[in-house]
Amino acid sequence: MTYSDLLTPIHQFLQCRTPQSWIEAARKPENLPLLLTDHLICELKAAQTATWLIRKYVADKPGAEALLAWMQPYETFVHGQQQYDTDFLNAHKNLSKRILSRHDVPWGDELLEKMVLLIKEELHHFYQVWEIMQSRGIPYIRITASRYAKGLMREVTTHEPDTLVDKLICGAFIEARSCERFASLAPYLDEELEKFYLSLLRSEARHYQDYLALAARISPVEISARVRKIGENEAKLILAPDNALRFHSGVPAFSA
Repeated sequence: MTYSDLLTPIHQFLQCRTPQSWIEAARKPENLPLLLTDHLICELKAAQTATWLIRKYVADKPGAEALLAWMQPYETFVHGQQQYDTDFLNAHKNLSKRILSRHDVPWGDELLEKMVLLIKEELHHFYQVWEIMQSRGIPYIRITASRYAKGLMREVTTHEPDTLVDKLICGAFIEARSCERFASLAPYLDEELEKFYLSLLRSEARHYQDYLALAARISPVEISARVRKIGENEAKLILAPDNALRFHSGVPAFSA
């Protein structure tokens, strides 16, 4: 499958493309440390989202506690109590799928399998970004969060199972946008980063498809209307002026 084959359904799913003004700001060498730092954080947030879904909807208590313990060193690192002994970064290789799902939902095993794989891949990407930052002498410095994810979640319905379905649809948009941005930015970067970002496309495209398939599987009604509504909000966030440059930020409203 070519990159074009991967990106065509992504472009059809998203309601807008990344503005060129974002690409022009993101490609500047002086903004690379900020962008890589935010990318690192985004990988952790993606893993945290999948962890939350497993813990809330399908994991038994020991499995939920194991997931929390597994994520804790990454969260400690990102939130400022840094551990520069980063041996914990290899721990993602040791997570087992032997987390027991509750048997009161027919889709539990499917959600568990797809989210465990997603967590393992996102934390592997976290490790890869951190390696690139270290090789380039870029220290990890805490930065403020993007408005994107919080803005997207404002559309989430407050009653089940619609809450879960909407969160899965939001997850699909986040992964699809990440894939689209990796592809949009890659040609403007140095050879190492271009190769790295293109290498992420397959997993990000699959993550978006997994989220969407789960939403369709769990929802008692057809999801196209919710996808369209959440997609409209997502496009507004991407096209609106944004005061901060982040991996999922909108049109730069600053001199960058």
